[in-house]
Amino acid sequence: MAKHTTQPQPAPVDFAQATLQAWNGELGLLQLFDLCNQLSAQQQAPLAAVLYQTWLKRNRTTHDHLALFNLGVILFSEGDYAGAGEVYNHALRLDPNFLQPRFNLGLVHERLGQHDIATAQWQWLETHARADDAEQRPFLLMALNNLGRHYEEQNRFADALNALTKSLQLEPNQPDVIHHWVFLRAKQCLWPVYEPLPGLPEAMQREYTSALAMISISEDPQEQLAAAQQYVRNKLSTPAHKLAPDKPYKHKKLRIAYCSSDFCLHPVAKLTVELFELHNREQFEVYGFDWSHEDGSALRQRVIKAMDHFERIHHLSDEAAAQLIRAHEIDILIDLQGQTLGARPYILALRPAPVQLTYLGLPATTGLPSIDYVIADKFLIPEDQTQFYSEKPLYLPDVYQASDRQRQASAPPSRSSCNLPEDAVVFCSFNNNYKFTEQMFHCWMRILQRTPNSVLWLLSDNPWAQANLIAQAQGFGIDMARLIFAQRVSPEDYLARFAVADLFLDTYPFNAGTTANDALWMGLPVLTRSGQTFASRMAGALLTAAELPELITYDLASYEEQAVALAHSPSTLQELRTRLQAVRAEGVLFDTPRLVRNLEEQLKHLVRPH
Repeated sequence: MAKHTTQPQPAPVDFAQATLQAWNGELGLLQLFDLCNQLSAQQQAPLAAVLYQTWLKRNRTTHDHLALFNLGVILFSEGDYAGAGEVYNHALRLDPNFLQPRFNLGLVHERLGQHDIATAQWQWLETHARADDAEQRPFLLMALNNLGRHYEEQNRFADALNALTKSLQLEPNQPDVIHHWVFLRAKQCLWPVYEPLPGLPEAMQREYTSALAMISISEDPQEQLAAAQQYVRNKLSTPAHKLAPDKPYKHKKLRIAYCSSDFCLHPVAKLTVELFELHNREQFEVYGFDWSHEDGSALRQRVIKAMDHFERIHHLSDEAAAQLIRAHEIDILIDLQGQTLGARPYILALRPAPVQLTYLGLPATTGLPSIDYVIADKFLIPEDQTQFYSEKPLYLPDVYQASDRQRQASAPPSRSSCNLPEDAVVFCSFNNNYKFTEQMFHCWMRILQRTPNSVLWLLSDNPWAQANLIAQAQGFGIDMARLIFAQRVSPEDYLARFAVADLFLDTYPFNAGTTANDALWMGLPVLTRSGQTFASRMAGALLTAAELPELITYDLASYEEQAVALAHSPSTLQELRTRLQAVRAEGVLFDTPRLVRNLEEQLKHLVRPH
């Protein structure tokens, strides 16, 4: 029989002895590195920092900058950003060409909110680090990538794209950089989105397109599924075991929990807040697990108040957050995030609840094996399309999308106050500009050509997209004055704008979701095109519930013809508005109590099928 052996554990560091040696100048630099590495490995990083500090105070060598750098790394990891910055700067005074502390100093200033100083460090590396030097090249790439990330977070999309383009020209095979680069082009309406670069063919760009970006680029459900699964393979490890028990809990009330980073002034919260409020408290206990931005909005306060239990988990690791959810014995965990910004999919991967669903956050399949169901209706996900989803559809009978009947709108503005002509047909599309595609925008330009007395009212998303859209319009002979860009305003003023327009032109293949709901709530007809994917059927699902199938088209030519026909028939547009007022008052589309009852019946059946 084989004898079981274990690897011998290194002896604990004699910290007192090591510190005394450092004080007396009896500890060599290599010994210092070895002892500090051992201390860090034994979860005693603060002691390693003290040992470095003692050694640096009492010793002088030509390599002190290396000790300072290592000390900076420890201080940064312990959250002492000011201390890390101080020793990194000291290291640079000793060796101005030392690249590692220069790069890390950018991270320090970023954490301290000193964004200009952070970018200055990475810009120095951009201009000084040599691409042809094997040791310097990695720092050049990291500097460019961090500049790209930082600029994107600040909505400096053109600067971000420029930095990432330089990075990809140096090293094309960078999947994370590729997916940001693709989405940055989409955000700026730079068409075609897939632009060949040396060593980076379109096929490779498609392979590494993020799930969210793919929704707006591709109408192929298989391609969207592949993008989601690619993320799971490359980014998400599989836990060794799941936390939730196999058998359901036996609570008197079902415990349902919603988790999100969007419990703030965000489209998901706008749609779901009344759903949270209306859950039947005699049968359900409602939890919120939250890592959202504290924006101080009235909407966030409504969400918090709507939960029976609201847990902030922003400070917890994914493992600790999952353990907390498990400790609350949640029966059904509902993810409101998918693969969108701020997602924490590893929480779901740990299986803190026996049943896990996804809803609204990502209008596509998540590809996450840990999610069992996606809340849908049969228009949104037809039964013959379910093979393109990693989740099983949980069908609601009327419509999948919740609505908030408490949302308030300001008084309708005048057209002149919106820079709109009084007597023109006003088409509008207040979607984020990355949803615009070359094909659909060109269709809109043909609609303007065929409707001479008309304008197109768009969201002023970013200046680069605006400039590119104007240039595209001018290519069709459309006067730039016929494209009118609206600045972002308060939710109440935003809703009021819909009363001023004549027809909402939906995007494809990424339809309006919350925006379509808002437009219909305000009585504005929405013309959509539906395809095969979740994102391309969202507005169609709403219009089906509103019993307005004539506003759903299935190809570009029909969409264009219907838009032109409606623009030339004010009486038809008025009739549609009248019908929408009836839908708002008594239709199923905005009957949130009915939707909540339907959802609750489905949730009860998942846990207690008999």
